Amino acid sequence: MLKLDNLVKKYGTGDLALNGVSLELAKGEIIALIGPSGAGKSTLIRCVNRLVEPTSGRILVNGNDIASLRGASLRRARRRIGMIFQEYALVERLTVMENVLSGRLGYIGFWKSWFRKFSSEDVSKALNLLERVGLSEHFDKRADALSGGQRQRVGIARALLQEPDLLLVDEPTASLDPKTARQIMRLIRELCEERELLAVINLHDVGLAKMFADRIIGLRKGCVVFDGTPEMLTDGILTEIYGEEDWSGGAEKRKPAAAACEHKTHIESMEYALAND
Repeated sequence: MLKLDNLVKKYGTGDLALNGVSLELAKGEIIALIGPSGAGKSTLIRCVNRLVEPTSGRILVNGNDIASLRGASLRRARRRIGMIFQEYALVERLTVMENVLSGRLGYIGFWKSWFRKFSSEDVSKALNLLERVGLSEHFDKRADALSGGQRQRVGIARALLQEPDLLLVDEPTASLDPKTARQIMRLIRELCEERELLAVINLHDVGLAKMFADRIIGLRKGCVVFDGTPEMLTDGILTEIYGEEDWSGGAEKRKPAAAACEHKTHIESMEYALAND
């Protein structure tokens, strides 16, 4: 489905963002990319849909090398690659429905898109998707009137209206509270399962990756240093990916601090009592 063959991205500054990444990802898999800032996660995703130009290597989607395509051929290939962005990438002044329908722009041509002339079939599909993501009652609201979680749901619906074979998701929960983040990840997983979509999701939250992904790929300095199931992601491997850290959560270190706080409060109470005796 998606094969990366020795993918390299070197920026003009000399920074090597991807250093010979090779992966094979299958239809229907939910893949989480994890790693420290600057590891190459966003660059990898953006190379796949050519928002970032790879320096060398191959990007095969259903056997077609995306890295070698230009012009109309690249535009046709991008139709089948949905993208969900961290900052939603919505047109704020447009309605929810108009933003979702923009997922069909690659299919209808310039003038029809300019005058927003979408077919009744596209409108029907958009309405069904809005109902599926829980936003059918907000179809005529402007995007700037929505909460962060609602905006992300619009972005999900827009990407799925492309009817993609591959879904790329770049930090979908970075701006969301913990409850909404789980809801969004659960929704993405359910929709991908319903459509047998391969999803590649860049995540900073290791807990969410372990909870919702089938397979986790750890990047460090542009290289793959882990590729396995959530159950295989041990504290030792997390240290290899991110560097030395207490991955237990440090609960044992908080207890003395709590005890010291209680001791201090006790002393302050005694001092207050003596002062007012």
